[in-house]
Amino acid sequence: MSAGLNWFKSSYSDGEGECVEVALSWTKSSYSSGQGGECLEMAPTPTTIHIRDSKTPATQALHLTPATWSAFLKSL
Repeated sequence: MSAGLNWFKSSYSDGEGECVEVALSWTKSSYSSGQGGECLEMAPTPTTIHIRDSKTPATQALHLTPATWSAFLKSL
């Protein structure tokens, strides 16, 4: 299993053993330094852009629509 993948149970899985697991492939921002500074990772999917702090990957991530993410980037 790749270290960059974060596996979780799909919402389409049921309690009867029919289980689908999916993974997000996280990519670290090119603006992140390797020296313990601010590190942002993102995992884009067709319907959601997932954003997290790479120093605390187990914490909750932000989940944005592609339109919201695009508007945010344009505002910078």
